[in-house]
Amino acid sequence: TPEEEKFLSTNEELHTELCSLLGGRAAEEIVFGVQTTGASNDIQRATSLARHMVATYGMSDELGLMAPVVVENQYLDGGIRLDCSNETYAMIDTTVKKLLQESYSESRQILSDNRALLDEIALFLLQKETITGDELMAFVNAEEKEENAVNADETD
Repeated sequence: TPEEEKFLSTNEELHTELCSLLGGRAAEEIVFGVQTTGASNDIQRATSLARHMVATYGMSDELGLMAPVVVENQYLDGGIRLDCSNETYAMIDTTVKKLLQESYSESRQILSDNRALLDEIALFLLQKETITGDELMAFVNAEEKEENAVNADETD
C-alpha cells in the first residue's frame, strides 16, 4: 500500500518508530556523553505512542487485549479518559516505561554498532543541514557494500 493510503500499523512498525524517536537522545549520549533538552519533543511523542500501544491498541503482554483508554469525541477534541483501576493504571505506566527503555536500548545498540556511519551522516548534516531519504540510503547502502566486501575477503 502506498504510504499515503496506509491507515493501519503493525506492532513491529510502531516499535521501529519508537526506536527512531528515541534515537536522537541515544546519539547525544553516545557521541557527547550528555543529555540535553533537544530530544524533549521526540520523548513526548515516543511516550504518547507507547501509551497508545499499551492502553489503546492492545499491544502489550501485560495488559493483553484490554483497552482501558477511552477516546471521547474522537473527531472534536480527542479527549481521553481512563476506564480502569488504580492498579491497572500503575501497570500501564510500568509497561510504558519498560517499552520505552527497551526501545531506547535497541536504538543505542544500533547506533553504537554503526558509529562510523553515524559520524559520516553527522558530518554530512553539518555541511548541508538536511538530508533526504535517498541521500541517507546512499550512506547506508555504501556501508552495506563495504561490509559485504570485507566479509567476502575473509571467506577467501
